[in-house]
Amino acid sequence: MTDDATPAPDPAQHGHGHGHGSARWWARVAHAVRPHSHDSTDIVDDKLQASRAGMRALWISFAGLMVTALVQAVLVSMTGSVALLGDTLHNLADALTAVPLAVAFVLGRRAATRRFSYGLGRSEDLAGLVILLVMSASAVLAAVTALDRLLQPQEVRHLGWVAAAGVVGFAGNELVARYRITVGRRIGSAALVADGLHARTDGFTSLGVLLAAGGAGLGFGWADPVIGLAITAAIVAVLCGAAKEVFARILDAVDPELHARAEAALRATPGVLEVASLRMRWVGHRLHAETDVVVAAHLSVLEAHAIAAEAEHHLLHAVDRLSRATVHTDPATSGEHDPHAPLAHHRSRE
Repeated sequence: MTDDATPAPDPAQHGHGHGHGSARWWARVAHAVRPHSHDSTDIVDDKLQASRAGMRALWISFAGLMVTALVQAVLVSMTGSVALLGDTLHNLADALTAVPLAVAFVLGRRAATRRFSYGLGRSEDLAGLVILLVMSASAVLAAVTALDRLLQPQEVRHLGWVAAAGVVGFAGNELVARYRITVGRRIGSAALVADGLHARTDGFTSLGVLLAAGGAGLGFGWADPVIGLAITAAIVAVLCGAAKEVFARILDAVDPELHARAEAALRATPGVLEVASLRMRWVGHRLHAETDVVVAAHLSVLEAHAIAAEAEHHLLHAVDRLSRATVHTDPATSGEHDPHAPLAHHRSRE
């Protein structure tokens, strides 16, 4: 479930084919509140701008989760609910995951050096690992709390307030999760998407608090720990998905559709006879590409360079979030590629 598996919409399609009726009305509203451009400079956006979008998402969601946790903390003092206390701690931990991500975004904005010639964008992948550790700790905490409540049941006071706190926790976490995941996928940040998924697991925990309060109200004392174990299973499931995304990024996985789009753009470049190789990797939330293309053997160095520059131009326009492309030209070694080769070479292939 990598974010590169759900690529951002093609800029060339923005603002067209919005549909009819309510869909068209909603598309117009979205277009008004989120203006966009077909300018090529917006397609090849600067990494700094993307990092600012990520930082804004982090701090807005951090504030939202802190408010949610504070509201729940007040209700914990009133009800004495251990389940609600655990949910509050989960929300607090989710808010604090903004700290390693913020550090990663700041490091990613630093200029490349001789030692770190690609910059420090990969620090975002390390932040993703930290988030996975926090999610794992949340799963362990949920399991331990559920087992403790199963073995040592505790009376919960003011069940109505407990249920209200569960609703507040779920609403706050789901809003934050949607915001983080949307921004993370838009800027190509696997770590920010993983952080959004973590917020969603805490939302499930909050729903568990609501259901546990309902069960306790009906006299089922076992409802709270059993639901806690079910929440643990949900956290583990989301953790596995987030781990798949983060580790795939660390291992330089790229969506095959993006690779195919890049190769098609290279083949469509005038003067490119063949794409000998194409390699792509994520550095933070930006793509880098390296390719070897075959050109006619009779071309001068300047002519081959012009074709390479045009191929790079096509790549940057065709692939979302591609910030850098290195294009190397190789002379054609077979008559099947070179239109200026002797005709006999072409006939030998027939």
